[in-house]
Amino acid sequence: MNFAERHWYRLSIVSILLAPLSLLFRALVSLRRALYRAGLLRQVRLPVPVIIVGNLTVGGTGKTPLVLWLAEELRRRDRRPGILCRGYGGRERGPRAVTGGDTPSLTGDEALLLAERARCPVFIGADRSAAGLALLAAHPECDIIVCDDGLQHYRLQRDLEIGVEDERGLGNRLLLPAGPLREPASRKVDATVVNGGEPGAGAYSMRLRASGMYRVSGPQEAVEPSELRGRRLHAVAAIGNPQRFFAELTRMGLTAVPHSFPDHYAYRAEDLEFPDCDIVLMTEKDAVKCRRFGRRDLVAVRVDAQTDPAFAELIWSRIDGRAPA
Repeated sequence: MNFAERHWYRLSIVSILLAPLSLLFRALVSLRRALYRAGLLRQVRLPVPVIIVGNLTVGGTGKTPLVLWLAEELRRRDRRPGILCRGYGGRERGPRAVTGGDTPSLTGDEALLLAERARCPVFIGADRSAAGLALLAAHPECDIIVCDDGLQHYRLQRDLEIGVEDERGLGNRLLLPAGPLREPASRKVDATVVNGGEPGAGAYSMRLRASGMYRVSGPQEAVEPSELRGRRLHAVAAIGNPQRFFAELTRMGLTAVPHSFPDHYAYRAEDLEFPDCDIVLMTEKDAVKCRRFGRRDLVAVRVDAQTDPAFAELIWSRIDGRAPA
């Protein structure tokens, strides 16, 4: 847990001292939203329904696995989704398509992972509405858009908002910089999904479960758990909540020495040099950044979202036959 998180997820002297700045940030957030509601800041309506997946807090809560699940669920119901994301961590501001041949330094790690796994068009752009228009121009067959981490991007109108939390909840319930919130805790969404924790009334549960492993240097080469028995394992994670990944390895029966890195960290080869180590385990988000090292001792763990069946029915009931945003 980094310095900020140590104070964001409890009331401390630091968070109390920062509370006045939090009030200022809240005022600016409220003003911005009011300007959009009044029509003084222009919104863009796409010609297809838009689902926003986001969170009120800073940091990873499991949005990207949920977006992958949504894309698969929509395809299963004969829809043709496209995915938008910011491309955080990449130097490209877009709008542009993301393909498996791109690099994470260009498009960001999450966007590249989505492009490799989602089996549908993925576009990035600082302006999500412009990226959506570009996606639909290039892929007119798409009939629904899923936006990864766009809850605060009010310029893009939306039909359905999904807020994702994890077991940490909303922390001390203060806004930045005193707490982890981007918007007030009172901000309403259409559905709340709780990853790894117990959902409250009206919320839905989600679990991320390992569904396989493969060599980072060659994703087509599967790795069986039996290959790891008796090996000296280390694990790295540069995600919003590294402990979630390490706990999943333990649930799989794997004992590894854990190493946490900042979210979206750009690995160097020397970061993965550990004494007494045979295999380094990592998330898929880390794997797209480490493939260039060409090392066979790096193994990625694929995870898939498992959701409450009632959540899928809610999504479909809100989207089926829905007019554009």
